[in-house]
Amino acid sequence: MLTRDLISNSIPYLHPNDKVHHALQLMNEYHVAHLPVVENETYLGVISEEQLLETDEEEMIKQVPIADGTTSVQAKDHFLKAIQSAVTHKLSIVPVVEEKQLIGIVTYNDLLRNASEFMNLNEPGALIVLEIENKSYSFTEINRIVESNDAQITQLNTFTDPETGIMQVTIRVSKLEVSDILATFQRYEYNVKYYFGEELYENELRTNFDNLMNYLKI
Repeated sequence: MLTRDLISNSIPYLHPNDKVHHALQLMNEYHVAHLPVVENETYLGVISEEQLLETDEEEMIKQVPIADGTTSVQAKDHFLKAIQSAVTHKLSIVPVVEEKQLIGIVTYNDLLRNASEFMNLNEPGALIVLEIENKSYSFTEINRIVESNDAQITQLNTFTDPETGIMQVTIRVSKLEVSDILATFQRYEYNVKYYFGEELYENELRTNFDNLMNYLKI
C-alpha cells in the first residue's frame, strides 16, 4: 500500500499568515499535535503544538520556526516509510507530497491501523524474536526450522543494532502454541529473546506497538 492510498483530506493546512491561536484551535479540534504549513500549495514543513504554546497567540505562523520538508513522504512511497518518518520525527501526522506540492496528510492512527492489517495482527498466531549475529542470519534456515514444526512464517522483520551489530529477527508464525518451534531454535543455538503467545500478544504487544515499529526498516 502506498502513502497516497491513506490520505485524509479532512485535516486542514496552515499558511504563513495564519495566527498562532488559529493553529492551536485547529489542532485541538482535529486532535493532532502537528499541522503542515503551505504557501501557494507548496509544502514548507510542519509546526508543532509544543512550539505554538511557547509563542504569543497573536503572532503569525511565519514568525515561528517551521520544521523543514524532510518530515514529509512522497505519494509513491510505501506506507511503511510514513511510519518510519512518524516515529523518527515523533509526528502525529505525516504530510504527503508530490513535486513539492502537498497533496494530503496521513494520520499516525491511520498508519497504525494499516500496519496492524499489514502485519496480520488480527489473525491468530504467535510472535518470536530471535537475537543472532548479523553474519549468521539465514532466512532459509529459519524458515526450515519453522516449517519442520508444521507452521509457516507469516511476517518477518529484521533490525540490526548499529552499536553491537546484533540482529533481532522478529517472526510471526501461524501457530499459537510454539514450544516445539522454540525448542528447535534453541537446539540450533539460536537465542530466543522474546516469545509472545496469543494471550500476551493481545494484551502486551498492542500496547508496545510503537516499539515494534523500530524493527521496520525501509
